[in-house]
Amino acid sequence: MYDIAIVGAGINGCSVAYEFVSAKKSVILFDIKSIAGGGSGAAGAFISPKFSKAGELKKIIDSAFTYSMKFYENNFPHLFEKSMLKHTLQDGSETFSLEAGVVNAEAMCNALAKGSTFIKSTVDSIYFDDGAWILNDNYMAKELVLSTGAYEQIIDEPYMKLRGIWGHRVDIKTSTENEDLLHQFVSISPNKNGVISIGATHNVHYHPQKNPQAYDFEEGRKELLDKASKMLDLDNCEIIKDYVGLRSGSFDYIPILGPLVISKETLANKNIHFQTKKPKYEEYEYYPHLNVINGNGGYGFVLAPYLSKKLSLNILSARPIDKQLLPARFFARWAKKLQ
Repeated sequence: MYDIAIVGAGINGCSVAYEFVSAKKSVILFDIKSIAGGGSGAAGAFISPKFSKAGELKKIIDSAFTYSMKFYENNFPHLFEKSMLKHTLQDGSETFSLEAGVVNAEAMCNALAKGSTFIKSTVDSIYFDDGAWILNDNYMAKELVLSTGAYEQIIDEPYMKLRGIWGHRVDIKTSTENEDLLHQFVSISPNKNGVISIGATHNVHYHPQKNPQAYDFEEGRKELLDKASKMLDLDNCEIIKDYVGLRSGSFDYIPILGPLVISKETLANKNIHFQTKKPKYEEYEYYPHLNVINGNGGYGFVLAPYLSKKLSLNILSARPIDKQLLPARFFARWAKKLQ
């Protein structure tokens, strides 16, 4: 019996694992590929705030940026590099500069997962019985966290829809010097030992589980290099490695964190009024001891440590999760349209 099972070993799942291992809890972590084998492994892993007008998402990401900069620097200084970030608007009208950072995506996820039991496997069946979750008929856990991104969902609830965002990053060997993090048409890392990372293209039309054709790596590389060349003169380029994967984004762009509503049982409750501007989430029925962390879009490495801390405090200390993050918001909107 494990204290917690986590399905999905991207930056979200690995960050949750870190919090529970740090709290001396036993953790089992599942992924069909490997740790950081999906969208997280393809990320540029810039740690930066959101450059946009004020709004709820900007507040969340800016808070996460402040938290995560300290988190990485204090806990994983060998995998975290501070650097000046130069963010240029796409029309070139203005450039913002501030201290930010970059992490080694795959190495960071592996470091966060240290102390967990990792199982390379699909999770084909889950059910709750006698106070515990049973996974694949072989593993038991008191708590279950789903961090499966935009791939097929283990629990199919009709109100939970995610946007798949295909990402592609390349590492290139180049003689071009670059000391700063650059962001405009793509993200470009500082030159480290002659290597620069360029990423990531965002393709909302390609989905590895839905598209019949294979991803065109050559076209993806060309797009990355063409966009990068508008920002920086690249000399003597040699592609070393490609990283690709599917990221997930929510349809209201706010990340998703917290318990999952059981739609069938909640809809059957005649005492709940769904036609209201202020739904009472506490009236809904939820899957027992099950939480979701998802929908971080292109800010996974910024948001994951921040959200995972919130989730661990909720599970271990019953500290409430911010209402705007809860999956229940999607159920409330969906149920209102049904009636």
